[in-house]
Amino acid sequence: MTKIAVLGNGRVGGTLATALTRAGHQVTVADSTPGAAAAAARTARIVINATPGSDSLDRLAALREELRGKILVDVSNATVDGSDGLPASLIYPDSSLAEHLQEALPETSVVKTLNTMLFSVMTAPDTLSQAPDAFLSGEDPQAKQTVRDLLKDLGWNEEWITDLGGIETARATEAAILFVPHVIRTSGFTPFAISIAR
Repeated sequence: MTKIAVLGNGRVGGTLATALTRAGHQVTVADSTPGAAAAAARTARIVINATPGSDSLDRLAALREELRGKILVDVSNATVDGSDGLPASLIYPDSSLAEHLQEALPETSVVKTLNTMLFSVMTAPDTLSQAPDAFLSGEDPQAKQTVRDLLKDLGWNEEWITDLGGIETARATEAAILFVPHVIRTSGFTPFAISIAR
């Protein structure tokens, strides 16, 4: 059992919190109440960023002390939405949210994952007709192994998890979010993940 704090109580945060609790972890969900995120992060070993990517950097940079020595699992994408509410462009086109988080939180191990799929697939990858991929980006091998084990608790098979390398590789997976609005417009909100065919 691991103490986990989920920052953000929307569809992504709620789905992850429910699945991780079911897997036997002690999970605290922080909503937007002042002080809730700091209180949750302070007592957790792993913190999951499920806040809107557009303001994640400011929110998490304010938690530098609470996140010191912790693993920060970043599942968000920093985008500018179009008129239909779907992602239209990247906030950090020459970098990534994950890289900015790692720079702002040098004593925290940031691991990017689960940001290349519809939220429902994060905790039910076996519901797709083909094996999906979950990608890992981060500087700390031990932190990535911990997150790999967490993904297994969420139903991900070992062979579905791909370590892309350092935190700079997150800019590739974050850019993949630009596929999402086009897929949704053609297929609706049917669960899907961006995967590598081998």
